[in-house]
Amino acid sequence: MFDSSSVIVGLEIGTSKVCAVVGEVNDAGTLNLIGVGQSRSRGVRKGEIVDPEKAAEDVRLAVVEAEQMADSEIRSVFLGVTGSHVRGLTNRGVHPIASVDREIADEDVQDVIRNAKAINLPSENTGIHAIRQHFLVDGHAGIVNPAGMLGARLEVDVHVIHGNHNRFQNPIRVVKGLQLEVEQIVYNGLAASLALLTNEQKELGALVIDLGGGTTEYVVYAGGIIKHTGTLAVGGDHISNDLAYGLKVPLGRAEELKLAHGSAVMPAESRGKTIPVNSEMGIAVKNVSHEHLHRIMSLRLEEIFQLIEADLAEAGLLDYLRAGIFICGGGARIPGIQELAERIFQLPAMLGKANTVSGIKSALDQPEFAAAIGLVKFGCFQMKRPGRSGLVTMMKNVLGPILRR
Repeated sequence: MFDSSSVIVGLEIGTSKVCAVVGEVNDAGTLNLIGVGQSRSRGVRKGEIVDPEKAAEDVRLAVVEAEQMADSEIRSVFLGVTGSHVRGLTNRGVHPIASVDREIADEDVQDVIRNAKAINLPSENTGIHAIRQHFLVDGHAGIVNPAGMLGARLEVDVHVIHGNHNRFQNPIRVVKGLQLEVEQIVYNGLAASLALLTNEQKELGALVIDLGGGTTEYVVYAGGIIKHTGTLAVGGDHISNDLAYGLKVPLGRAEELKLAHGSAVMPAESRGKTIPVNSEMGIAVKNVSHEHLHRIMSLRLEEIFQLIEADLAEAGLLDYLRAGIFICGGGARIPGIQELAERIFQLPAMLGKANTVSGIKSALDQPEFAAAIGLVKFGCFQMKRPGRSGLVTMMKNVLGPILRR
């Protein structure tokens, strides 16, 4: 059995599945995946807990399976969170340099970061990440470390990811009810980007889209840092609902048709073809149009990508995505999804694979595991920080004034 102190666990309680991934950090500091467990998710809608009892049972099944594969007891997890209430915003902090010689000291750097984090969130919201971007000295942008430079005005941008406090507490309570500790809650979109992108891709500029069952998260990197994040309360389940309504079939049959015959684009060969839909007894009860199925799916996926494209265009970020688009989540498996993304964004798109860690190849190659693997990688980064501690202390250290309200 592995030393539990070197084991890191990522837990994603998704709309379609619950996934637990176990990683081990060796003496050289290298992260290696040693266990994966998953179960069908029954207590989650649009990325949020709606039935705690069912969610707890699904989490327990995934954790037990991961423990068995890793041959290690799971005691704590880095927990992924999402939902329509999660928002990202960038705030600029300003600090005048008061010293006579105008040299920027470490204290000035800390002061301007504190100023940037001190934002007025809605009273029911709390911050979970405060991600520092580049500094500006007297209006000169792109400064990585201003300490020791001369200037009269120091500024810094901080990207804050925040959401409803009580809605974050729901998955935490489910996990703690299973006698597991929550080390930290982590935005799923951030986790997915950590799993998929290399440092070079982050520097070039990249968009990660995690197309899940109930939500779609997206994260933009440029110049090596996170520039923008967003969440849509739309995912693969909504495609199934559209198909059930448009094809006039039960929801379960719509899901089966999506998986067996679905496509994000409308191939010419689908025209005029029909698909028999059988009853539970295996008797054909009707035929549905292949072309109609593809049109319904294409329109919904096109809408999702257009919403993201419009948001990034408004933020002025589309021209920075030189490494292209990386798609993960269960929706990444839909045939033609890359072609559709390339048409909407006018950029190269590819299937995201967790190539920044080693270990169980079957998990690394599956796009729906990206967020859970990224949670483990996030945990690895936290382990390397001095004074690692539990959820409350860590969040206070990271977020400072945001949580002290």
